Amino acid sequence: MSKGKLLSDNPELLHYITDELHITILGSIKLTGLARLKVTLKLVKKYSKLNPFRHNLDLYNSIQTSRLVERSADYLDIATTEVSEAINELTTALETYRTEHLEALKPIEIKKLTEIEHKAALVFLKTPNLLKQTQQAIVQSGIISEETSALIAYLIFTSRMHNTPLHLMCLGASGTDKTWLQEKVGELIPEEDKQEITTLSINAFYYFGKDELKHKLLLIEDLDGADNMLYPLRELQSKKRISKTVILKGR
Repeated sequence: MSKGKLLSDNPELLHYITDELHITILGSIKLTGLARLKVTLKLVKKYSKLNPFRHNLDLYNSIQTSRLVERSADYLDIATTEVSEAINELTTALETYRTEHLEALKPIEIKKLTEIEHKAALVFLKTPNLLKQTQQAIVQSGIISEETSALIAYLIFTSRMHNTPLHLMCLGASGTDKTWLQEKVGELIPEEDKQEITTLSINAFYYFGKDELKHKLLLIEDLDGADNMLYPLRELQSKKRISKTVILKGR
């Protein structure tokens, strides 16, 4: 029995591991087009010196899947039943992975202020020394010892509503609370107005809809190892849009 586990820390390099097999999904999967599940797989038999078996296919195509099972089992010297179970479980795991990501992309219900909250907000905005009052409110939310940095971050975060928003990069050595500060200030922004990202791939930004990131706060936890996606990020900052041309096969 395979009973593997899907590892998705890197969206562009998914891994499915069973007792006998290590299956790598190269280039991840498309979130759209639910009628297909096209993948490029690399199958490796654990504790073996054999070269990997590589193949691309649509996991929803029974003929292609059967060929994959037969050829990889023969090449890797593994029972076809073991490979078949692993592929079936992998397909289910990828379906769950895709469904969860599609759910995360659904728009969040926008919370509307009550009449009392609306009046209270207007009173606060008309308060003398608004910046000082804002800083005090930030401190009351639980952010202490970083009052000035928190205020700067909050003002930058609220600039998302402008046509030319400001950008912020928190630099510091590991363990210096730069991520904590970003998270705490980010909690002061409505959920429907922000997009939190922990891991980025080179194509991540191209999956968003045309206006999906408009006036949104984009919180990226860590840029380490994300050099490939810095170009589309810079294009978004400077040109406010990105595009990518792909080749579509004729039907």
